[in-house]
Amino acid sequence: MNTKTAISTMAGCIFASFALTSTAHHAATMFDREQTVELSGEIVEFQWTSPHVWIQINVQNESGEPVEWSVEGSVPNRLYRAGWRPTTFKPGDRVTIRGAPMRNGAPAALFIGARLADGSTLGRFEESDGN
Repeated sequence: MNTKTAISTMAGCIFASFALTSTAHHAATMFDREQTVELSGEIVEFQWTSPHVWIQINVQNESGEPVEWSVEGSVPNRLYRAGWRPTTFKPGDRVTIRGAPMRNGAPAALFIGARLADGSTLGRFEESDGN
């Protein structure tokens, strides 16, 4: 194998590995985008981290016991440009979040929108139907 062929083969392999990683990361197939859950509760933690922010929220189950849900949001850069800040959600804040639930029933969701205690909304809260 000559040098030119070896370099071309190596470059192709590197490109393919980045393409597969990128596709896998953005698929979000674990969420059921045909369903919506509405989570009303208290913020436990807001993780302003890359590649995605996470909102931890305690929601009471049917028995009245708190269940901690993890809600995956978008990338910090995009959210910052939309007016979000690392202090948008503070521990103890009351909030209602709508999201696409996990397909396997785990207490986690993909963020759609939120209504804060002051009545203001974030994301597509008004557009989601909350079924």
